[in-house]
Amino acid sequence: MTEESKKLPHPVIRRLPKYLARVHELLHAEVEWVSSQELAEALNLTSSTVRQDLSYLDLTGISKRGYETSSLDAALNKELDSSSHHHIVIVGAGYLGCALAVHGSFAGHGFQTCGIFDIDPSIIGSRVGILKVQPMKNLQQIVDKFGVDIGIIAVPAAAAQEVADQLVAAGVKGLLNLAYASIQIPAGVSMLDARILASLQELAYMIKSKNEETADG
Repeated sequence: MTEESKKLPHPVIRRLPKYLARVHELLHAEVEWVSSQELAEALNLTSSTVRQDLSYLDLTGISKRGYETSSLDAALNKELDSSSHHHIVIVGAGYLGCALAVHGSFAGHGFQTCGIFDIDPSIIGSRVGILKVQPMKNLQQIVDKFGVDIGIIAVPAAAAQEVADQLVAAGVKGLLNLAYASIQIPAGVSMLDARILASLQELAYMIKSKNEETADG
């Protein structure tokens, strides 16, 4: 299989971490085997979706037994490159940025936060966990020092593009955009939008739809 043919569709990529989280729960419970149907029920998917997603992995299930959880864990970690270590900076030391800076699970999954930055003189120099809020003029130095490859944009929408430009100019190759704004990036940079407001709006629509279904029933 060529590298191009192995490239995963984006919806599959989004589901793989959910499989991994579920597999970790099963391993913790000392469950040795799991079927596609069991994964589907746990994650609110169809069993055919699960089988199709897992067919991209270097793994083969066994008829009537499913997937060995330890082997599935290893295959998912390999595909998600979980063994690699990534270095992160956060731009925006508001409530969201600070909450991310002290998130306890990042380091355990290979993501090390190396700096948090802001332009507000009143908070520059303040402590956020073990980090100190730094001015943007220090961004390049920290990126170079730690080999930072991921930048989290946690600023107001109006400032998002400028921050993205600064991160890209500093050499960061992956951006997680938490701002409610569209950002333009060069071809060599990867970006993922993670918009909380949009997710809340989608959730509100889902609640409304279910309420309407109940009323009609």
